[in-house]
Amino acid sequence: MVLTFFFVTTIVLLGGVIFPIENMPKPIQMLTYVFPLRYFTVIVRAIFLKGVGIEVLWDEGLCLLAIGLGTLVLSLIRFKKKIS
Repeated sequence: MVLTFFFVTTIVLLGGVIFPIENMPKPIQMLTYVFPLRYFTVIVRAIFLKGVGIEVLWDEGLCLLAIGLGTLVLSLIRFKKKIS
């Protein structure tokens, strides 16, 4: 539980939910590209605050899709190793 709390807190702090990513140091900004919450936050803020559509947000959606597919493939590989 403590380890999960550490990871969730880190992801929320670096995802741009609490602090803007533009105000973070450059190395930390590069690290935020790993977390899916970064892209989701951009999508949600753009939809609710600006009213933009999919034509503006397609690149964030593709990043979320790539992270999701990568996680799925990695989990399938690890699951097959456990069954064998």
